[in-house]
Amino acid sequence: MIRVALVEPEIPPNTGSIARLCAATRVPLHIIGATGFRLDDRALRRAGLDYWPQVTMHRHFDLASLSTFLPGARFLYLTTKADKAYFDWAFANDDCLIFGRETGGLPENLLRENWDRCLTIPMLNPKVRSLNLAVSVGIVLYEALKQTVAFKTT
Repeated sequence: MIRVALVEPEIPPNTGSIARLCAATRVPLHIIGATGFRLDDRALRRAGLDYWPQVTMHRHFDLASLSTFLPGARFLYLTTKADKAYFDWAFANDDCLIFGRETGGLPENLLRENWDRCLTIPMLNPKVRSLNLAVSVGIVLYEALKQTVAFKTT
């Protein structure tokens, strides 16, 4: 199944919104490294509302421990620096969508080492350097789900 991973998220309402999105889509959420807040933060809980029992969340010390936890997963790295658009990618059920910190994104060396699996969300306005993290996760996650899951509207 598709998974979402956040590396060192910093803003509680973003993580809460992403957790709510993961609950709604039954997609596991992986939190990697230190967060810029406590997981019992009031803003985080409020953004996730009463859906927290529906979130399948895992904590990992670093990306290496995530890799050990998900040995068959294909890691995809979302960044504003990539030249390959997310909508041009063929997603698979074992993909893990990895997003970086709100203020700094993913480390440059990680991106260089995995450039063939780095994806971006193109923006029409070159004066806008990035989108909100929760918005970005929603955009890419739904494309990945569209390609891998048969949605039914009944």
